[in-house]
Amino acid sequence: MKTLSCLIVDDEPLAREGIADYCVATSFLSVASTCKNALQAEAFLKENPVDLLFLDIQMPRISGIEWLKSQAQTPLTIMTTAYSEYALESFNYNVVDYLVKPISFERFTQAAEKAKRLLPSINTVPYLFIKDTKGTHRICVDHILFIEAQQNYVKIVTTDANYITHSTLKTMKQSLPESSFIQTHKSFLVALDKIEKIIAHQIHISTHQLPLSTRLKKEVLERVSVLKK
Repeated sequence: MKTLSCLIVDDEPLAREGIADYCVATSFLSVASTCKNALQAEAFLKENPVDLLFLDIQMPRISGIEWLKSQAQTPLTIMTTAYSEYALESFNYNVVDYLVKPISFERFTQAAEKAKRLLPSINTVPYLFIKDTKGTHRICVDHILFIEAQQNYVKIVTTDANYITHSTLKTMKQSLPESSFIQTHKSFLVALDKIEKIIAHQIHISTHQLPLSTRLKKEVLERVSVLKK
């Protein structure tokens, strides 16, 4: 069984330890790290993608919900808090479940199981959640053609629509299945099974012609060749 990596964010040491103990006792969870506030968590996530976030609400400097509002993309999140009144609002921000302290192991397990069913890494039809000016969108990963970096944003081109969200190509690459996507240029991440042909230094996907860098061309050709066998 795949182990799902978790990040625990809470300003109370005992609360962090309690959630960590529950994770250790759950066969499909592992603790990647713990953080005492949302800003520490944000710094950690930039370099270390995780599957699941356990997030407290009332923390110094910025609350868990305020932090979620400010993020273009986050892992699936389970709120862990002593305050039940934020439950309804929290579900506007891709929250899987809402656990009110003190948290029983039975209730923790229910939330963890729910997250396991939703996670792209184990779901038959994986989804990616992104935010843009129109709200939060659930994008089927299988519908993505390619992703283009545009300074502090990325453009996600799918079979159905295009989306622009505040993120980086590196972050998107870490969020998607490595077996299904490949970087073809410093500004492009491409779905391998959507590549129709490669001519010289151009990749053809539907009506799109994308650049293929000299540095990455050998790896791309090898991956496409293996895929088509």
